[in-house]
Amino acid sequence: MKNPLRLLSLCTLFVVLGIQAQDKGFVPPFDFPLTFSGNFGEIRANHFHGGLDFKTGGVSGKPVRALADGYVSRIRVTHGSGYVLHVTYKNGYTTINRHLSAFVGEMARRVENLQYEEESWEVDITPAPDEYPVHAGQVMALSGNTGYSFGPHLHLDFIEDKTGDSVDPLPFFRKYVKDHTAPRAQGIMLFPQAGKGAVNGKQTPQSFPLKPGKPVTAWGWVGIGIRAYDYMEGVSNKYGVHTVVLEVDSQEVFRSVVDRFSDEENRYINSWTYGQYMKSFIDPGNRLRLLHASNGQRGLVLIDEERPYRFVYTLSDALGNTSKVSFTVQGKRMEVKPVQHREKYILHWDRVNVLQEPGLYLAIPKGMLYEDAYLDYAVRADSGDIALTYRLNGTNIPLHSYCDMSIGLRRMPVADSTKYYVAGINRRGKKYYVGGHYEDGQMKVRIRELGTYTVAIDTAPPVLTPVNPKNWGRTGRIVLKARDKETGVYSYRGTIDGHYALFGKPNSIQGNLVCELSHARIEKGKRHRLEMTVTDACGNQTTEWYDFTW
Repeated sequence: MKNPLRLLSLCTLFVVLGIQAQDKGFVPPFDFPLTFSGNFGEIRANHFHGGLDFKTGGVSGKPVRALADGYVSRIRVTHGSGYVLHVTYKNGYTTINRHLSAFVGEMARRVENLQYEEESWEVDITPAPDEYPVHAGQVMALSGNTGYSFGPHLHLDFIEDKTGDSVDPLPFFRKYVKDHTAPRAQGIMLFPQAGKGAVNGKQTPQSFPLKPGKPVTAWGWVGIGIRAYDYMEGVSNKYGVHTVVLEVDSQEVFRSVVDRFSDEENRYINSWTYGQYMKSFIDPGNRLRLLHASNGQRGLVLIDEERPYRFVYTLSDALGNTSKVSFTVQGKRMEVKPVQHREKYILHWDRVNVLQEPGLYLAIPKGMLYEDAYLDYAVRADSGDIALTYRLNGTNIPLHSYCDMSIGLRRMPVADSTKYYVAGINRRGKKYYVGGHYEDGQMKVRIRELGTYTVAIDTAPPVLTPVNPKNWGRTGRIVLKARDKETGVYSYRGTIDGHYALFGKPNSIQGNLVCELSHARIEKGKRHRLEMTVTDACGNQTTEWYDFTW
């Protein structure tokens, strides 16, 4: 009776949470049926997806409504999230509406005036609580595709005011959502612990199908992981799984409940996940609150008997739909080799780590590593290089925050020190901009992952290309494509007839610089001259002039 009671308790919990959420009295942000392209807590690069992505039928301009009575507490325009509206409600929550196409009424005029006053596309306004009150159902903005967005949608974050935590918005809209589809597993991964475990005779992580063709054998300490997704009827999207429970021989050893997290916890996702697999154990340096181990061993399993070990996963979504998957691991005695690694290149998760090599200095404060790191350190010296190339580790190891690193220069072929930058090198050998500044013969930089680094030079200015300039006057829209191959476009400024013109980057995926002439504050029916200056991260500039009639 143990398992049915646990399942009943879990379902009861979902019902209670749903009732509590609906008691807050939120109405939907749209007046059409709700469907989602992304849910709360989905696995993303270096972070959890912090809210719900509402589908808007593939178009922008849908009216976005207030969820309850409250007030607009912040108005922003950013390259990352586009047009953004924060709304604080009287029931203890603040929502953040991202990727909007426009604000409405006085808010729209205020934003545009500030953009011209500060000569910046990106602005940030904090109104007083009595300036922009809202009521449930009131239209506040229009949905869009601005910022770092791959298609029209509304991203909606829910922030709990008393804690500052991001919380799952879905239970608040429970009665408006049709979902009777349970999560489904797609694969299992076993993680033999370094020097303490082995799986099928190997001591590296190994993935398996849900029904492996051959028995899976293991010995010693192992961790388990699962790749699984949630689904909803009527759409083809796949979502993150709200709750994962792992039992071994009918005893719960681990539980993850993706219902809330803080900004400071976001990068712990790099410790909890391995690609798209969710670990069912906790690395020693992982402080993510949504993970719970109940066996006193961080969720790790000791396989020390030659017998079958039965593993059962229970997967649940935020609305209580539940599925199960089970598999067996056969305990089989096998050799477990101790870790043999040069101590200098072992970084310990529970202490300060300093790595010093000729031309390299790296300091990692305590709390930056999630587990001990065994570096496969190497250095490469090619004739003519500005600096040595340092491979801290072949596979990038994420750190929880930034750490200081410096790389010495071997030579300086360019006198201007601002043209040098620290470059990361990916697995394909391609360089990418990291940053840094020159000081006393070294490039100093802050890094958030242990990978491969060197120093490079950027003296090439960005390239500006007009997009369909013959149509600018007809469409009332100036579009320029700005590209920089090395360090990226850092800033831009445009003028029309010598006066500041409001150019922005409405969609950061496309990256085009756009000026809507209806907002350009220039006289219509005349010939005008546009001047655009684009600067990269090393200070290289390009200025181009274009004539057009509007």
